[in-house]
Amino acid sequence: MRSTGPLAVLAASALALTLAGCSGDGGGELTYEDSPLNKYLSAAYGGDLSPEEQQKKFDEQQRQQEELMAECMAEQGFEYKPNVNNGGMVFSEEDGTWEPDKKEWVEKYGYGIVNNPFMSEETQQSGEEYVDPNQEYLDSLSESERNAFYETAYGVPPTEEEMGEDGGYEYNWEDAGCQGWAQHELQGDDPWQSDEFADLRDKMYALWETSQSSPEFKKLNADWSKCMAEAGEPGFDLQTDAQQSISDAQNEIYESAYGDGTTEVDPETVVDPSDSPEMKELGEKEIALALVDLGCRQKTNYTEESLKIQFAIEEEFVRDNKAELEAFKAAAEQNN
Repeated sequence: MRSTGPLAVLAASALALTLAGCSGDGGGELTYEDSPLNKYLSAAYGGDLSPEEQQKKFDEQQRQQEELMAECMAEQGFEYKPNVNNGGMVFSEEDGTWEPDKKEWVEKYGYGIVNNPFMSEETQQSGEEYVDPNQEYLDSLSESERNAFYETAYGVPPTEEEMGEDGGYEYNWEDAGCQGWAQHELQGDDPWQSDEFADLRDKMYALWETSQSSPEFKKLNADWSKCMAEAGEPGFDLQTDAQQSISDAQNEIYESAYGDGTTEVDPETVVDPSDSPEMKELGEKEIALALVDLGCRQKTNYTEESLKIQFAIEEEFVRDNKAELEAFKAAAEQNN
């Protein structure tokens, strides 16, 4: 099931995900939670709550949203069973399943792309494959009716032109079907998308896009790149390029099976590429590359140094935009 959510959560958590993705040596004292911007952005996604409180809040919002969505779909003439087990977020600080700084973890999962530890645990815990409660109804519809169902539920997907070359498409709940309406009913207007914070939004995106081009980051990435080349993995200029190469290769495997979206493919005629020899080979390549990457991150103290650089950039940004950040934080807290 396709799911489209507001950019607020994505924007607010982008920094945290970026910094967490930089982790490598496991010995540094800094974490993304030390980010000068985190205390402002965390207000948009409940970062001040414990994992248990976040999970409880998310589960309740998910339940209410799915019930509203069912009402909306019924008004449009479609059946829809609330789906509260559709791969939503899981908040936990105890499972320890995402440990890309540890060699034992990397030896098993690499970057966690082909062999995702969360998917593995979910399968083991449930003991069965995920079943969409609406699948039987969807199977009873014709192709045109199914298309109408999805468009009513989630809106019409943006075209390549609307997405833009930089992926700068901006979410609008009014274009996101019943799901967008249900989210808006529960959450109200998203302060991140409001005109009041348009200038802050633009400056924040610019900060995320340009921070990696700072002289300090260039030097750190150059040291890492040199290490990678000496270890037999040349061609990566940025630390994130190595992981991205695996993600791109995985996308190519899926596209060869399902197409690139320009032509319709009957999924029942496609053999799941997840279990293909090509995917297995990519998984082995991922682990080998990730192990070299881990070694070079440890050698260059990449995590600690990258966080120091990032936080220095953020501190300057906070000084220059403190009033706007305080206003956004207040609006986000009120919206929650």
